Amino acid sequence: MEILFQKKCEVCQIGAPQVTEEESVEMLQQIPAWQLLKVDGVNRLQRIFKFKNFAGALAFTNKVGEVAEGEGHHPLLVTEWGQVTVTWWTHKIKGLHVNDFVMAAKTDALLEVDG
Repeated sequence: MEILFQKKCEVCQIGAPQVTEEESVEMLQQIPAWQLLKVDGVNRLQRIFKFKNFAGALAFTNKVGEVAEGEGHHPLLVTEWGQVTVTWWTHKIKGLHVNDFVMAAKTDALLEVDG
């Protein structure tokens, strides 16, 4: 299996295939801190990142935003004092695409860089 955080997002069109349950299970092995959840019938990936203060949470939010903009794939970001909730899914297909797993791995890698 390819290393997710090293991949680039592919252009996703309406009608692109969602990942299968088997593919999800396999890719989740590379991003074990992420939860698979369903909101309004749509599968999503979500993780809550903890920080010591609001400044740390905001700095992380901005880094996630920069990576998302660079890849052309954007998450739901909720920034609060001491934490950031990041949720990935592909709006066009109303579910999960491999891009969401790639971006979750890239998000994890940002945290590893910051320590």
